[in-house]
Amino acid sequence: MSIQNLNSRDPFADAIKGPDDDIQDGLVHIRIQQRNGRKTLTTVQGLSAEYDLKKIVRSCKKEFACNGTVIEHPEYGEVLQLQGDQRENICQWLTKVGLAKADRLKVHGF
Repeated sequence: MSIQNLNSRDPFADAIKGPDDDIQDGLVHIRIQQRNGRKTLTTVQGLSAEYDLKKIVRSCKKEFACNGTVIEHPEYGEVLQLQGDQRENICQWLTKVGLAKADRLKVHGF
């Protein structure tokens, strides 16, 4: 008998990579990662490099009342990381502010 909800998996495993190991499809990938217990992290990857990600995180922290940071992922570059399940919030916020179009957002998770 195995417990299915304790399996750990890589949330970045389903990302489509281009020929030079960068994301070439132009999509913004929004993923959720399970931490311990009910704690989760929301990661946003694929935003354009011309945006200042630290300012985006600062604005998201105020808007969603959560903590967040910019991390350097070895394969995907700079990734936004927000505490909690912020998938719907970040989708609505990115389209409202105009950083990404709704058809360019790809939400992963549960």
